[in-house]
Amino acid sequence: MQFKDYYETLGVPKTATEAEIKKAFRKLARQHHPDVVKERDKKSAEAKFKEINEAYEVLSDPEKRKKYDTLGADWERGGTQQPPPNWQDFARQGGGRAGGTEFHFGGTGFSDFFETFFGGRGGGRGAGGSPFGGFQAEEYERARGHDIEADIMVTLDEAINGAKRTVSFRREGSDKTETYNVRIPAGVHEGQRIRLSGQGEKAGRGGKAGDLYLRVRFAQHPDFRVEGHDLIHEHEIKPWAAVLGGEVQVPTMKGHARLKIPPGTQSGQRFRMKQQGLHTPAGGRGDLYVVIGIDIPESLSAEQRSHWEALKALG
Repeated sequence: MQFKDYYETLGVPKTATEAEIKKAFRKLARQHHPDVVKERDKKSAEAKFKEINEAYEVLSDPEKRKKYDTLGADWERGGTQQPPPNWQDFARQGGGRAGGTEFHFGGTGFSDFFETFFGGRGGGRGAGGSPFGGFQAEEYERARGHDIEADIMVTLDEAINGAKRTVSFRREGSDKTETYNVRIPAGVHEGQRIRLSGQGEKAGRGGKAGDLYLRVRFAQHPDFRVEGHDLIHEHEIKPWAAVLGGEVQVPTMKGHARLKIPPGTQSGQRFRMKQQGLHTPAGGRGDLYVVIGIDIPESLSAEQRSHWEALKALG
């Protein structure tokens, strides 16, 4: 299992702030996100985006970032992220196994490194134990193998329209790679599990094999974040547009749409665009909310300053 340098992937120093990490991700994601790039570039962009998404998934989460930073022996010296000598022992304690079997996945959008430390991989009954005790537990384990769970990265476009994905995995100690075509249903939601029956850990004494569950995790998007079934887009406008009103173009999952900005719009104000979000269990669609920010100039020319001073004088 290869150690991943997430700071290098995003091109930020290890002292980067949350805002700097977000800015770096958005810049890279707009170049490589499968929902954004042109059709002819999708294949090469997908591989790069998986690395970017995984790095941002960890570094944008304070808890995950703290855990990740403890793995790098040279973190405080600002050099290349180097794992401590015993990091693989720590990895083996952290997950990826159920009942003694380790799985190596491909096509899920996440690396073995991510799954081991930050993902959902592990055994269902193997990790948590049988619900029975004593003799009953022994008989139960003979009858059925452990369930295995791993994460699968799904883009928002795939969540809305559905998709087919080729997923492969290899069991530890085996040279055979098992490959399956997985259907991601339209309307899938984050946290939903896709079941591959009988593809978990094998059972002893001829018992039934466990199942493999792929838990859906939405890929980060450069333009949207997800709240339930709604999409949130943060859009900055110029101060005069907030004061005088106007019209802006905002991204949607179908392209772009025009949004009217009324005079006197405040920073943080939300505008709702109906039925532009994700599918709901009832068969409808969530909404897209555009959250307005005011783009304040960081520096002014002498002429610009005189105009702002004049506005100040007018109250």
